[in-house]
Amino acid sequence: MFAVLKTGGKQYKVQSGDLLRVEKLAADAGETVQFNEVLMLGGDAPVIGAPLVAGAAVQAEVIDQVKGDKVIHFVKRRRKHGSQRTKGHRQKLTLLRVTEILAQGGDATGVKAAIGSGSVAAVAVAAAEAQAPAKKAAPKAKPAAKADAPAGADDLKVLSGVGPALEKKLHAAGVTRFAQIAAWTEADVVEMDEKLSFKGRIEREGWIEQAKELTKG
Repeated sequence: MFAVLKTGGKQYKVQSGDLLRVEKLAADAGETVQFNEVLMLGGDAPVIGAPLVAGAAVQAEVIDQVKGDKVIHFVKRRRKHGSQRTKGHRQKLTLLRVTEILAQGGDATGVKAAIGSGSVAAVAVAAAEAQAPAKKAAPKAKPAAKADAPAGADDLKVLSGVGPALEKKLHAAGVTRFAQIAAWTEADVVEMDEKLSFKGRIEREGWIEQAKELTKG
């Protein structure tokens, strides 16, 4: 006895014990699924559905979730752009072993229906599971507070061209007071240029002169 079933928009002729690869189903390895869209039953008394055979079903055991052979897709556009692109694709498949063909009573077995992973039904099931009450998750840890300026530090943003980001870099380099900047030597300026990645800004903005004036104040 054989059956012709439909799944994933394709038709398959199967017998008990056959190995079958179909488009990916929403099922795990080891589960038993049932195909309820049977178009024909063959054997001593063939039955052709209109379009389906009432009460008929095909049951199968999920062996594994696999991928098909790679398909190369080459796209070439000659006009305007003259671009070309090669893409590879491997279709996700489910490997099954047909265990039983039921001529009748398939609608009363209670076996999980074979549903494609991308079908509307599978999406609806996933949405229902997501809406189901879940265990209360542990409270998320609060993000660490931003580091404050070092105690006793001057507001270095007063200097021309210094914003919050640059002030943080100066703090990271150990510069927190105007007096430190006012005492910089040429060697110090070169070193800080490298640390701050703003070569020439210290002299261009006149930080040392500004710091000296602020220190006097």
